[in-house]
Amino acid sequence: MKLYIGSDHAGFEMKETLKTWMNTEFPSIQIEDKGCESADSCDYADYAHTVAENVVGDSRGILLCGSANGVSIAANKHAGVRAALCWTEEIATLARQHNDANILSIPARFVSLDVAKAMVTTFFNTPFEGGRHAKRVEKIDL
Repeated sequence: MKLYIGSDHAGFEMKETLKTWMNTEFPSIQIEDKGCESADSCDYADYAHTVAENVVGDSRGILLCGSANGVSIAANKHAGVRAALCWTEEIATLARQHNDANILSIPARFVSLDVAKAMVTTFFNTPFEGGRHAKRVEKIDL
């Protein structure tokens, strides 16, 4: 599986830590960092759009910003993208099971690194349930 990850300045430190951790925990996942490259102020939409443009097929994405609202809104402008703003492991589970989320949006200023790691693990390990949820997901794209 290919994973595209991106953040703005508020999510930069957590993004870098998660990348290092994921390389150890999920060695079979190929991670491609789409920016940003420092904690200097930048525009979240630039990185959200870049990640969203790359998430196709079986690939997935992770986006981080302060609240995760901005990156989620920007990413969800792209057809086929289902970016889910998650703040607990349970929400991340439901985002995968019921919504077939393909981008996990993490509010770096509001969750701990341990919660972020738990959400990432859940995001990779939870399958989409399909069934009654499939027809609902099909209605997302206009």
